[in-house]
Amino acid sequence: PFFQLCMGVRWGLPASPENLLFLKNTLPGDAPWSVLGVGRAQLPMIAIGMLLGGHVRVGFEDNLYLAGGQLAESNAQFVARAARLADELQREIATPDDARRLLGLG
Repeated sequence: PFFQLCMGVRWGLPASPENLLFLKNTLPGDAPWSVLGVGRAQLPMIAIGMLLGGHVRVGFEDNLYLAGGQLAESNAQFVARAARLADELQREIATPDDARRLLGLG
């Protein structure tokens, strides 16, 4: 299975480094996983997720703002920011074919 860890959703687990580490540590050791952060938790959660070796999910479904009340114009802005962060953290970015394979879609 592929695990999606959803952080910061109302009535769910708060988005914190401690909670993300706890969830990650409860997964089977070889399980692929991804994290998303809702709202203002998006950027911190994807940064920590990348540092912990996970995959990330970003986009309008989880957040409408890039920063400080600035509405995003497209999902592409969130993806570009995540890609820049991955590059800075020396994480390889999955190609569409890589993602399909990882998710068992092709």
